[in-house]
Amino acid sequence: MQGAVAIANFFISKSKEPDGGEITPMKLLKLVYIAHGWHLGLYDEPLISEAVEAWKLGPVVRSVYRAFRDYGSGEVTEPCGSRTPDPALYDFLNRIWDVYKNYSGLALSALTHQKDTPWEIVTREYKGKNLPLGLIIPTPIIRSYYKGMSENAGA
Repeated sequence: MQGAVAIANFFISKSKEPDGGEITPMKLLKLVYIAHGWHLGLYDEPLISEAVEAWKLGPVVRSVYRAFRDYGSGEVTEPCGSRTPDPALYDFLNRIWDVYKNYSGLALSALTHQKDTPWEIVTREYKGKNLPLGLIIPTPIIRSYYKGMSENAGA
């Protein structure tokens, strides 16, 4: 398992490539979550060592939020420290980047809010109410969702 900020730093480095495009804190949060979900679904192993929380705008890994929150809704221009993921994960992370790089943070957030996604399942009972702080999206729910996605995609 990797630290979530190391995964975020990988995506920041990808955004610096000629066809990379802008990356915001929200986009980083969603990319880290989506990569974690796909890793669970495809390999039955977590990508990151941290819990995923359900926040108003979707799934959040708190360490990634803290590392990049000072950017607000602006472009993230620098990685946080020098942490990078295990190079053995680069092919997997490049595939995630290639699929999702053209989505904005808001578009990725909208994907996480669709019916029967892990975020939507966990937050269902709170419709119209504030979500409690620290509401965890359980790993088995994330795994099940992305395993189903991988089976439907023929992965």
